[in-house]
Amino acid sequence: MRIFVTGVKGQLGHDVMNELEKRGLTGIGVDVEEMDITDAEACRKVITDAKPDAVIHCAAYTAVDAAEDNLEICRRVNADGTRNIAAVCHDLDIKMMYISTDYVFDGQGTRPWEPDDERHPLNVYGQTKYEGELAVEELVEKYFTIRIAWVFGVNGKNFIKTMLRLGRENGAVSVVDDQVGSPTYTYDLARLLVDMIQTEKYGRYHATNEGLCSWYEFACEIFKQAGMADVKVTPVSSTEFKAKAKRPSNSRMSKDKLTAAGFEHMPSWQDALDRYLKAIGEK
Repeated sequence: MRIFVTGVKGQLGHDVMNELEKRGLTGIGVDVEEMDITDAEACRKVITDAKPDAVIHCAAYTAVDAAEDNLEICRRVNADGTRNIAAVCHDLDIKMMYISTDYVFDGQGTRPWEPDDERHPLNVYGQTKYEGELAVEELVEKYFTIRIAWVFGVNGKNFIKTMLRLGRENGAVSVVDDQVGSPTYTYDLARLLVDMIQTEKYGRYHATNEGLCSWYEFACEIFKQAGMADVKVTPVSSTEFKAKAKRPSNSRMSKDKLTAAGFEHMPSWQDALDRYLKAIGEK
């Protein structure tokens, strides 16, 4: 099976390519240098020439706060770029897997979000990812929309690396305690995505590691597992921690649909954190 992967310099795209290689599947990886997803003709030529059986679309504009001031750029990448890829997948009649986000929801309440819940994005990033979802659903018959949250991987910046750096520099951090979700290791996520792309169980899914925590609880566990228990972690509310883009307080994601489709759930986020810290030499 030949699988075309976008955004291979990012955390998830990097791990998807590694997983495909482990499975003996052919991964054709591109980043912006090889294919500008905002250029419709470039997408058509590069993907068509690659002759893939499926596309896993990981590339995205993910700078959530910067997106508030850069709507057009964010939309060009997340919505128009996704539409460009979806159009090619439609014409070639191949599978497309679109990596989306819990930010397509309004982030309210405490009930876990179901894949088919109504979408009401809170911010520019969420709105453009929602528009990407609509483009895929409109154009591609054989599609998977996989919503992920709180992602961390070896290849790139993430919350864990930021906490470790700030803990060492300052000996103390303040972290919001009123946003709840599931940290997700791209190594585990990549394994699930490669499992899924080889099936015809199309539709919308949610995919995170098991278990819930607040960002504050996540930070505490990071320092505990990294042997940095002396770092002082102070819980603060979202109103105290000012950010340009509004964040969801509820990022709980129901994975019942994964179960129903026969896919194996990912391990607990604490187990994933342990393996991640070892992988980056912090344990």
